[in-house]
Amino acid sequence: MKLASRISQVSPSETLKIASIAKEMKARGESVISFAAGELDFDTPSYVKEAAILAIKDGFTKYTPSSGVKELRQAIAGKLKKDNGLEYDPSQIIVSCGAKHAIYNTLQVLCNRGDEVIIPSPYWLSYPEMVRLAEACPVIIETDEKSGFKITPRQLLKYINRKTKAIIINSPSNPTGAMYSKSELSELAKVIAKYGIFVISDEIYEKIVFDKEHASIASLGKEIFDLAIVINGVSKSFSMTGWRIGYSASSGKIAEAIDRLQSQATSNPSSISQKAALAALNGGDDFINETVRQLRKRRDYLVSGINAVSGLSCFPPDGAFYVFCNVSKLGIGSVEFANLFLEKEKVATIPGKPFGSDRYIRFSFATSFDSIVEGVNRLKHFVTTLRTQ
Repeated sequence: MKLASRISQVSPSETLKIASIAKEMKARGESVISFAAGELDFDTPSYVKEAAILAIKDGFTKYTPSSGVKELRQAIAGKLKKDNGLEYDPSQIIVSCGAKHAIYNTLQVLCNRGDEVIIPSPYWLSYPEMVRLAEACPVIIETDEKSGFKITPRQLLKYINRKTKAIIINSPSNPTGAMYSKSELSELAKVIAKYGIFVISDEIYEKIVFDKEHASIASLGKEIFDLAIVINGVSKSFSMTGWRIGYSASSGKIAEAIDRLQSQATSNPSSISQKAALAALNGGDDFINETVRQLRKRRDYLVSGINAVSGLSCFPPDGAFYVFCNVSKLGIGSVEFANLFLEKEKVATIPGKPFGSDRYIRFSFATSFDSIVEGVNRLKHFVTTLRTQ
């Protein structure tokens, strides 16, 4: 049996794979510490769950418009105006089955075979795979710690050509936690607008920021606004990963195309989850503020603990809930490090290789403070043992 050639080019998600292994080990009774998960360990807010229960009791269990119920799209439009200074009509907002689905939809409607999509590295590991599924070519721009894992306008200029269709900007970033300032985005926006390429702005970690103020590139003038597709959702901010609600906001033509695609691919996102997302957006910032307070404490302890280990280094992330740890001085690659760490110390981490950088390991601090303390102790023991072998 011969399958479609496009699927042979796609790698399985390394994050889901390792997180699954860690869960299996825990189920067997093993004392596993997991820094692998890309989701908060906090429960979904009770008022969000209650809204979903009410939706079920009220019989809100049928099809909705493929783009999402108007009430939710109006709430998203209100959020984008209030938080980001963006003016979108609800018709320009498409609610999808998670932010990942929103990005996938966007690439499918933008890209033709042979188009190029620029992706700064390190990158969220699904970006290149989704570009390939759209039969386009991912073009990687390397960054490093010296640049704060961010690209410059000069770098971007070197990679734009007649095949360039779009660039993906993820701020705050998974896996590095790096975040572009408003002035940095403004300089990139000038280049993007000059050459008329699209910018897919993945802002899913927008609310989880520590030291800087988040800015959306779409807010920096009409030219860039018309070229921008803003991606966001409720998964990270409200601990709703399993509810699968994300959205895109874009020009009318792009939004209509995404809606048309989605209507044939998935119909609508879950009706019950849409009601839950509406409650989340209307529920205020108390949950988010407390989440960020606890995450800051975890971040600071983890960064301090890693930097105290000889041979390891990292810098405090500006946002999201990941630390990208440089392990290159240990003389082994990220995959070998992650496998040995899980085998020897029962600590799950994600290798940097699928994120585009084999010199790093991603630690998620979306886990309990006690687990982080124990995990850092195991890390010290593991690295000490490696260095004496």
